[in-house]
Amino acid sequence: MADAAAPSSWVARALQHRLVWPLVTLGLLLAINAAFNPAFLHVEWRDGHLYGSLVDILNRAAPLAIVSLGMTLVIATRGIDISVGAVVAISAAVAAWMIGGAVDGATARFGLPLAIVAALAAATLCGLWNGILVARIGMQPIIATLVLMVAGRGIAQLITDGQIMTIYYKPYFFIGGGYLLGLPFSVFVAAAAFALLYLAATRTALGLFIQSVGINPTAARVAGVKARRLILGAYVVCGVCAGLAGLLISSNVKSADGNNAGQLLELDAILAVTLGGTLLTGGRFSLAGSVLGALIIQTLTYAIYSLGVPPEINLVVKAVVVFAVMLLQSPEFRASVRALAVRTPPEAAR
Repeated sequence: MADAAAPSSWVARALQHRLVWPLVTLGLLLAINAAFNPAFLHVEWRDGHLYGSLVDILNRAAPLAIVSLGMTLVIATRGIDISVGAVVAISAAVAAWMIGGAVDGATARFGLPLAIVAALAAATLCGLWNGILVARIGMQPIIATLVLMVAGRGIAQLITDGQIMTIYYKPYFFIGGGYLLGLPFSVFVAAAAFALLYLAATRTALGLFIQSVGINPTAARVAGVKARRLILGAYVVCGVCAGLAGLLISSNVKSADGNNAGQLLELDAILAVTLGGTLLTGGRFSLAGSVLGALIIQTLTYAIYSLGVPPEINLVVKAVVVFAVMLLQSPEFRASVRALAVRTPPEAAR
């Protein structure tokens, strides 16, 4: 009896793992794409690198995955950051302005390394600003980041003089459009960001401190955890991640648009984090789940466009799919469905 029950108990434990449903969702989306597009899973070597739909999804999901990693830490501390889209625009604008240079793409105003450092520094200051408002002044996170969400767009447009600033410096294009070892370089950037944060959260006490602050900030503070510094650091990391995503996006499109760069990216990042199993109430979080959530969103976007869904309803389709996935991830919803399924019919009860 024990041996017969072992497989079922193993399956039950597996289904309770926080990454199971994101993996199942991603697998279903990949299967749907493959069913309607036979060449979807085909990957070939062309022009010195891998080429195919899967590679394209990885490339385009990289900026969202990086932003989602930073958003995960903020949400884990009971916060929210709706200014990441504006920070993306600011980072891209600063990099584009610093590069400047001639139209032939042979020169840069201040050089590529300095442009990258300046862009990330600007993003770090944005995260520091949000962190000070939330951790030091005590402002509600959604209000504090709303200030930068609105003002950040204006700052980015001031830097670009209200125009789309085209970038001609070819070495800059490698960041978001280049390839390394056959894969997009942006994938390596996202992987490095994930590895750094994952090691910090799992190999040090940082992850435990973040969870304790998210579950009960007062108790964590009484226990000696420096909750305010931790929250401040989470917003700074989120700002740096948004700045890094801004570099990838602007490099990929070879321009900086203060008005449209990173638009609605904050909503996709929040969706990716929640799809990955992180609780919006704080505490439990999953960096790997957030990366899976970003891949789910990008794969879903690819499926919507490849299936020929009219542009005017693609957001509705996206919302419906995300809503269904969130229901499947809800233990309460699954318990209610299970209870309805095993409920004894009135006839049988008689």
